[in-house]
Amino acid sequence: MRVPVLLSTIRPALLRQPSPSHLSCLTTSHLTHNATPRNTHPLFKKQSFLHPGTTFCRGTSFHHSTRMSLSAIKQALDAAIQQVEAARKPASAQAWEPDKPHEQAFYAFDDKAQTWRVAESNTSSETVTATDANTQITKLALFSWNIDFMLPHASPRMRAALSELQTRIAGLPPTTAVVVFLQECVSSDLEDIGAAPWVRKGFVRTDLDSKNWASGLYGTTTLVDRRLKVGRVFRAHFEKTRMERDALFVDVCFPPARCEDMEGRERKDGKIIRLCNTHLESLAQDPPYRPPQVALAAKFMKEESVHGALLAGDLNAIQPFDRTLHTAHGLSDAYLSLGGVEDSDEGYTWGQQAAPELRRLYGCSRMDKVWFCGGVTVDKFARFGADVEVAEEDVRKEIVNWGGFEKGWVTDHLGVWAEVRVV
Repeated sequence: MRVPVLLSTIRPALLRQPSPSHLSCLTTSHLTHNATPRNTHPLFKKQSFLHPGTTFCRGTSFHHSTRMSLSAIKQALDAAIQQVEAARKPASAQAWEPDKPHEQAFYAFDDKAQTWRVAESNTSSETVTATDANTQITKLALFSWNIDFMLPHASPRMRAALSELQTRIAGLPPTTAVVVFLQECVSSDLEDIGAAPWVRKGFVRTDLDSKNWASGLYGTTTLVDRRLKVGRVFRAHFEKTRMERDALFVDVCFPPARCEDMEGRERKDGKIIRLCNTHLESLAQDPPYRPPQVALAAKFMKEESVHGALLAGDLNAIQPFDRTLHTAHGLSDAYLSLGGVEDSDEGYTWGQQAAPELRRLYGCSRMDKVWFCGGVTVDKFARFGADVEVAEEDVRKEIVNWGGFEKGWVTDHLGVWAEVRVV
């Protein structure tokens, strides 16, 4: 989830589907008609971590006539809490132990059968052309984007998000291999991802369905360039979570030319790069669970066999301790390492496209990040996805009317992108 407070757990009065289980740990007392300003809101533990005096993001405006009221938010929260328990996946349906690696398959598209199949070695896939196989991969491009699961019209929004990703990926040089992290996917999102021709042609994927998600509602999924040799794929479902969160890991061998020869025989001189897609615990709660979640992810990122590692996703950085979680575990922050500063409009990834009333109350924040460690470094970092709207005009209008938004945006988050070099 994304928002600084309840922001990503609460949406306008209508819900696309049952709300996430994390809402079960909230009460309607968190929202009142006389809301406290964001810098002293009780969920912030009376400490400001947003830029003092910033009540909205630069370049944005509010539609006061259509702005969602706090009473409507409260009603939505009440309804969501009632739906949450029925949607929670029971422990008996979970095939994993908390905090332990849970191995899972990954999938490649079979052109002949026109279906996704379990992949044993994606580099031998028929969809990797001779030209692709001979391209010297020198860098990785990592895209991470949280696609709001509670807004209506899931499929039109995901299709628009995929179109945006396709355009950006098409502009990269052929020497750059691509990895895509998505958070807050619902089941229909997985179907839309699997149906996209450019995904079928160019990527392997970690999930065809929600069976490896602890939540019965939403989860994370990862796409990996088919030119990369994928090794281990596993999830670590956090023990310390009230919201069924996890970290999804994919190991790739880099560069591909050192991982497999032209006849498909394995070589031993490639380097293992571990990729971690995660959606950390939301809200400011006592005790906080983001610190142990990051500690667990960092442990897997630093295993002896791993040359370098990258972590990205919606990190729900809303409290003062969040600013130093990466350094506490020996990780570097891509945005900060390239000269970015906290509390700046240039770094914010949430708020610009949130419901206006929530933006007015809580401002913007840097929720989405890229961290790294070991033998990788980030040469470039940027946000993407601003002002991306659904394609259909009637759907755009419904989204605007539904939440009082300025536009029919696909999500309330901006994505983050990093160009990575293995060293």
